[in-house]
Amino acid sequence: MLSILSVTFPFFALVLAGYVAARQGWLQLAAIPGLNSFVLYFALPCMLFRFGSSTPMAQLFDPAVAVLYVLCAVAMLVIGLGLLHRRGLNWNDSAFGTMAVAFPNTGYMGLPLLLNLLGPAAVGSAIITILVDVFFTSSVCIAMSRMDHAQHHGVRSAGWQALKSVVSIPLTWAIALGAVFSANAWTLPAVLSQTVGLMAAAAPPVALFTIGAVLVRPSQSAAGIDSHWRHGGPELSMTMAKLLVHPVLAAGIGWLLQQEGVPLSDEAWLAVVLVAALPSASNSALLAERFAADSGRITRVILLTTLLAFPSFSAWVAFFKP
Repeated sequence: MLSILSVTFPFFALVLAGYVAARQGWLQLAAIPGLNSFVLYFALPCMLFRFGSSTPMAQLFDPAVAVLYVLCAVAMLVIGLGLLHRRGLNWNDSAFGTMAVAFPNTGYMGLPLLLNLLGPAAVGSAIITILVDVFFTSSVCIAMSRMDHAQHHGVRSAGWQALKSVVSIPLTWAIALGAVFSANAWTLPAVLSQTVGLMAAAAPPVALFTIGAVLVRPSQSAAGIDSHWRHGGPELSMTMAKLLVHPVLAAGIGWLLQQEGVPLSDEAWLAVVLVAALPSASNSALLAERFAADSGRITRVILLTTLLAFPSFSAWVAFFKP
């Protein structure tokens, strides 16, 4: 267990460092969008491109992993919507709350964690989960968020909004370009390769630091956080769904697929389970702000899942890798 904590602790310590820096005013809140833009548009795409271009196509597009994670995503969408919409929340708030339940922080946190824990073989599986979350999970949630206005704009408009949001995400283009390089065995010129490598190396520490900083901004503006949790707010049930139900589903569905003869390797199965055990992605709060949903609730879930993921994620690793 100590060997596992020695790997996971530095990642969560960087999140804590970002939180403390923003909380103490050492990092100005106005600087957080700049950090987030650097990670989203520069560092993380470079890291995903490097992973994609160096990962064999058989791992990068493993249909068994895609089937497993799509089934998990569908189940989590149903569970998240059931938790929130039955409480009387409108479609917009329910949709982005569901995204917080179903969309793990794979890009900012999962990829570097899995690389350190499981090695390069897990990267392909993690990239598949990112593609599913970007193209399927987020698209469905964005489309659902527009259902409040479906009578005015129609279902086609909701689908168009979802498609535009997906296409505008640079991560998808980075993965696609990396896949093209992998399929053709292309390599970048040495000068460009070193530049991309420097940018990619900055992605994990800056991304993790930014996660912690992002968690401060809404917590200072949203009043009564403790009262939400004490008076039966949905945050605790959403947190349990993300950190417990999601990985249990991944483990159970993966086992069933293996029993049915689906060629799902144990390594790929474990990678998907650990992705599902990650905390909620911070981009769900950013999208909620963009679409005028209740970002305060989502940020509380991100904060709580990130806080509790250190022991829970480490426990999942210890369970599968004693």
